[in-house]
Formats: sequence, C-alpha cells, structure tokens
Amino acid sequence: MKKLFDSLTDKQREKLLKSFEAHTYNYKKNALITGLSSNDNMIAYIEKGYIQIIKNEDNGSRIILEELEEEEVFGTVLSTFTNTDFEIIAKEDTTVSYIDYHLIFQSDLLNRDYYNEFVQNLFSIIAEKEKEKNERISILTKKTIRNKLLEYFEIMSKKHSSKYIYLPYNFTDLADYLGVDRCAMSRELKYLKEEGFIEVKGKRITLLKRQDENLLYKYY
Repeated sequence: MKKLFDSLTDKQREKLLKSFEAHTYNYKKNALITGLSSNDNMIAYIEKGYIQIIKNEDNGSRIILEELEEEEVFGTVLSTFTNTDFEIIAKEDTTVSYIDYHLIFQSDLLNRDYYNEFVQNLFSIIAEKEKEKNERISILTKKTIRNKLLEYFEIMSKKHSSKYIYLPYNFTDLADYLGVDRCAMSRELKYLKEEGFIEVKGKRITLLKRQDENLLYKYY
C-alpha cells in the first residue's frame, strides 16, 4: 500500500506537517488512543509504533478491525470501519500525528510539486482503504468459519501473488480479525490441513487447492 509521504524527503514531510498544523502525541504500550471521534475529519499518521483498532461485541468477544504500523494512517476520513463502537489501542509505545483533513486543502504549499505528490498518495490510500473495506465485508459475510478462512486466504494470496501467505497476526488475533471463536477456528484449520487444502508452518500458510474448484493452486 502507498504511504502518506512516499517519494518525499524528511524535510518536505516536516514542511507539510507544519503547514497542516499537525499535532503529535505519544502513547505508552496498551494505552487507549482517544484523539479521534466520529465527528472528527482527522487523519492520524503513525510516526512510530503499532496499533490495533478493535470492535467489542455485546457478548464480550472482540473483532480486530485493523492493525497498523509505522507510516500507516487511520481515521474517520479513510477508515475501513463505519461506526463509533471501537477502541484504538497502542500495542507498543506509539507516536501519532493528527492532521485536519480540511486544512490539507488550505495549505500554503498548494503550488509545490511535493504537495501534489502528497495528495496523490492520500487519494491512493483512500482508494485502497475502500478496497480493504469491501474485502472485509466479503470475509465477514461468509456463514461458516471454513469459508471465512478460505476467503481470507484467497484475498491474501491474490494481494501478494503467491500461494504462500505469511500471517500478520498470531492465531488468536486472526480469530478476532475473522470474528470467530479461537478454538473453533483451530479445529477448522486442522480439518483443512487433513483434507489437503492448506499446509501450516508457524505463521506461514501454503495454499494447496481451492475449495470451489478442487484444483491445485498454480505457482504464480
């Protein structure tokens, strides 16, 4: 995915952040990040660190909506989530800069080439976030754990053009991402291995055949 300041120098980034009147905050590990609300047109840029955006269900379970690392962005303007029933948690010491979306288009740097590069990066990110949102809907609307897993694997395989998938999560977080019970997911992974659909080695999943076609995956 594009980064917000791709192709820009550190000096150009600092000029843009100053022009946008960005505010920077530091969060300790496991701290709740509260710099956003449903009424904020804010873009939050992760200077360093790692966060999770989590939706807590009424039954006590949780769903990981997003996991984001250094140089990635989140916020109501470009989010894959659509309601306010979520928490944003710093999973390690994290620094976040907040940018008012409206101030981007009132910048005194409008005529600079690097400003235009920044805006192009931003629009690319917004488009990618929309695609991710649709992918997430496709996963969560599957009725069975097996189909949720296979849909996730298929999306990841296409994204990286490979039958090898390296999970960005541990298996507990993967269950939370899929919105399923951890033990039930483990059983389904075991069945998929026994039936020859996948191989599992640590966080690496190798896709062997498709469920719908019952055909071996081809090397990309």
